[in-house]
Amino acid sequence: MSGPECCSNPPVLNPSGGAGHVEKLAGLNSYLTGSPNSNLALLLVSDIYGYEAPNLRYLADKVAAAGYYVVVPDFFHADPYNPENANRPLPVWIKDHGTEKGFEAAKSIVEALKSKGVSAIGAAGFCWGAKVVVELAKSRLIQAAVLLHPSFVSLDDIKGVDIPIAILGAEIDKLSPPELVKQFEQVLTAKPGVVFSFFLLWLSIFTQN
Repeated sequence: MSGPECCSNPPVLNPSGGAGHVEKLAGLNSYLTGSPNSNLALLLVSDIYGYEAPNLRYLADKVAAAGYYVVVPDFFHADPYNPENANRPLPVWIKDHGTEKGFEAAKSIVEALKSKGVSAIGAAGFCWGAKVVVELAKSRLIQAAVLLHPSFVSLDDIKGVDIPIAILGAEIDKLSPPELVKQFEQVLTAKPGVVFSFFLLWLSIFTQN
């Protein structure tokens, strides 16, 4: 669940933003960008504000420019969290949009990508989306994972991951404080090369140009 740091600065959503386009994939409206002929795909799983967040789409376009087919699904079915709706606070909203539902939907997205000929799929999850991605990783449905200021992710979750993974924590994060991220690191560094190898790949994507 998103912490107060996120809720105090929500994005201004833009349904028409980005260089890509929106179409259905596995029954979900999804922002798609990059070449659909690429056999390398990245699934971006949003935070509670959903797939219309401008920075998320900018990130998708940036990755797509490096040669990846990028998919950003609307896991909330046009119902992202709205902090201005006092009648539906976050604990109420989250009951309708649990990460377990996101995981089930994400599995369908992965299968749809495979059916299109994609041979390798990575996934990155932001806050709420990190739990979805870690479940995909534990199930070995993806080949690499990135968790960014993760919520709901436990130490037991990390113990179940044996694919390349990077965890980008925030210095000020009440839900995944540095102490917890350090524990994640200790578990993962016992699996040589797993974090470091994919972290370098992730950096290489965003340092091009």
